[in-house]
Amino acid sequence: MNEATKSATEFPTYKGKPLVRCGDVIYYGSMKDKYVVKLEIKSKKKVKDLDVADKVSIQLMYTDQNIRARKQIVKSSEKDGLYLALDIADAWLTRALAE
Repeated sequence: MNEATKSATEFPTYKGKPLVRCGDVIYYGSMKDKYVVKLEIKSKKKVKDLDVADKVSIQLMYTDQNIRARKQIVKSSEKDGLYLALDIADAWLTRALAE
């Protein structure tokens, strides 16, 4: 596989775990693991010409599709700003995967 093909198939990472974005929803972690964190941008604010995430919902959830949707959520919270939400998501995911 050449470099161009390799980089096109890889996801961006944060602290070594993949970030996958679809609209205002970001999944942090690998779907191959037992847990993943879902970050949903609830509101945005304008900073100069950019839209910046203001309120972010965080959910630590099981990746097992056999579990009902309501039972998949292990923890949830809401934070101000994407960076604070990502730090919380990393702490939750690291602890959950260490069990």
